[in-house]
Amino acid sequence: MAIHIEFLVEEPSAEAALMEIVPSIVGNTITFQVHVHQGKQDLLRSLPGRLRGYARWLPVECCIVVLIDEDRQDCRALKRRLEAAAQQAGLVSKTAAGRAGGVQVVNRIAVEELEAWFFGDVDALRAAYPRVPVSLGDRARYRDPDAINGGTWEALERVLRQAGHHRSGLPKISVAREISRRMVPAHNRSRSFQVFREGLLAEV
Repeated sequence: MAIHIEFLVEEPSAEAALMEIVPSIVGNTITFQVHVHQGKQDLLRSLPGRLRGYARWLPVECCIVVLIDEDRQDCRALKRRLEAAAQQAGLVSKTAAGRAGGVQVVNRIAVEELEAWFFGDVDALRAAYPRVPVSLGDRARYRDPDAINGGTWEALERVLRQAGHHRSGLPKISVAREISRRMVPAHNRSRSFQVFREGLLAEV
């Protein structure tokens, strides 16, 4: 049975990343579409209505994946909000289904931002931006990508500028695309990325 995934994301840089990452995780075994929102609050605000709309037609071979940044919020509270939206729409989330199957919604949180996933694969980061130091991944600050303080977007911008890349400002979409297309998903050190990857693999 062919699987189709509908991704709901905050912004275009997440779309650019998923267009590269998803095929490298699941190959050509699925079809997918990415729906971009105008930021996190727009996604959260529109999510209940959007899920109700999906509930009216969602076929058994289709799954919805909601990807959202933690942004230094309470991760558990954010997850509860996502789970509540699925439940109120009458859809079965992966968390609610457990091992029972029949999953219709997979909620995933990038801790603390999508850019943590890029720090999780320093080889991909360096392949896209060769002047980034080889030692970057060994530095204490970057060893755990999900625990980088002060914002992973800001940290990535600082690292690339110091290496002589994008000194006039970081183009988020092209940066996301260039790093993501070089990533090796199984080797990524970001725990939130691996949870995302495992969630996709469980559905195909």
